[in-house]
Amino acid sequence: MKHHDTPPLPVIAFQAIVNMAPRDEMPEQASFPWYASTMLAYESFEVIRLRLERLLIGGDDAHHEARLMVSEKVDAMFEAGASLMAGATPASIVDRYREHVAANTRRLSVT
Repeated sequence: MKHHDTPPLPVIAFQAIVNMAPRDEMPEQASFPWYASTMLAYESFEVIRLRLERLLIGGDDAHHEARLMVSEKVDAMFEAGASLMAGATPASIVDRYREHVAANTRRLSVT
């Protein structure tokens, strides 16, 4: 086999992981919720936009929003960690994050 015929190392590693166990033996929670994760990223951009608008206006609302943004992220991190330790699936964690993002979108959209 020539050097240029060899697949890149990440491809080889991925194939090795995929071939470790047959698909029917893999637990359901091992599959990652790609669509929900993509939607979470897309929905998060709207929250980022709304927060930046609020921060650019300045004042007490901006200060409160900055503090809230940090505390929400810390709270969500601990919630996700506790859920994982309790046996939650990746899909349920992503769904919960999407709930938080939707609540922030509603709150920030009200002027």
